[in-house]
Amino acid sequence: MMQSDFNPQLDELATAHSQAATQHIHDLIREAGGAISFDRFMEAALYAPGLGYYVSGASKFGATGDFLTAPESGSLFAKCLAREIAGLLKVSPSARIIEFGAGTGRLAEDLLRALSENHQLPSVYCIMELSPDLQQKQKERLTPLARELGIQLQWLSEMPSERVDGIMLANEVVDAFPVTRFRVEKNRIRRARVRSEGAGVGWDWTEDLFSDGAEFEIAQAHNLPDGYESEVCPRASAWVRELANTLESGVILIIDYGYPAEEYYLPDRARGTLRCHYQHQAHDDPFRLIGLQDITCHVNFSQLSDAAQRAGLSVLGYTSQEAYLLSLGLLDLASFTNTDDERTRITKAQEVKRLVLPSQMGESFKVLALGKGASISLEGFSLRDRTLSL
Repeated sequence: MMQSDFNPQLDELATAHSQAATQHIHDLIREAGGAISFDRFMEAALYAPGLGYYVSGASKFGATGDFLTAPESGSLFAKCLAREIAGLLKVSPSARIIEFGAGTGRLAEDLLRALSENHQLPSVYCIMELSPDLQQKQKERLTPLARELGIQLQWLSEMPSERVDGIMLANEVVDAFPVTRFRVEKNRIRRARVRSEGAGVGWDWTEDLFSDGAEFEIAQAHNLPDGYESEVCPRASAWVRELANTLESGVILIIDYGYPAEEYYLPDRARGTLRCHYQHQAHDDPFRLIGLQDITCHVNFSQLSDAAQRAGLSVLGYTSQEAYLLSLGLLDLASFTNTDDERTRITKAQEVKRLVLPSQMGESFKVLALGKGASISLEGFSLRDRTLSL
């Protein structure tokens, strides 16, 4: 959607919230002497206490929110993951599950129910959640279930200090990491900053050009033309290193929308992958609706793979969400039963289409599995493994 086509009507409360979040950005810019880096802006817009998109109390997920995730589509996504995770828990019964950014808690709920049906529950289920509001919703949703199933729930504000045997799960997490935005100009690199512009904010491109950073290496490696704009996410690499340092043994499953590097920096992506989401509408202006809209970038899975291997992790598999879920028996799980009424059959069919059709989540979303001390073969990559494309 073009910026000019995006004109939502806001109520007084939403307007006041966005104005307060914008003022916070102005304060940061003033304190920094006139401009802040784009990643600093994105971090504040998404995570500033009480003002950022992910830490405010507004609904974000599902039909009443801004976007629909796979777990919010129904229980089939979680049931497929449960088949993979049950196999891992069978090999390593002491492994704890650590989920990053659990949203409403829907994935955790459906996953635990499915693991219970498979008689392969973890003893501990941990959630890393930055939003106090979402953490409270997760506790309300999951505490009765954990009591019923006899497992321990933990909410973490930082990674465990000790090494753990674990199964780490990150569904639509990395796309919300703040990114560095850059532009190629005359075979040099400019990095994006953000400056005040009247009541709002706007782009400001640095004059100090770098020739030794990751952006320059990307431009050279992919022969990016003059005027090309894109992103790089150093925090994603740092996050993978942190996971590697925490994991004694186990598996990390990262599910998100993105590409390998060769596709990420194609000529037809000359304006990058930056996207904003508000009430199920997508556009490309991060400076509108500050504090109210999601700001994301696609994930560079080659970058994650490289960081993982440098940190001592192995790449266990990489494929599309469609191939991963079909490998785990999605169609079998979604098959109609004699007790299904017409509405149930339609709902199942719609959920399957949303998860696997190339025009929806099937191809744009990818699954990357990383491991340490894990010799198990993962079933989700049996149909198609694209690791060689990373």
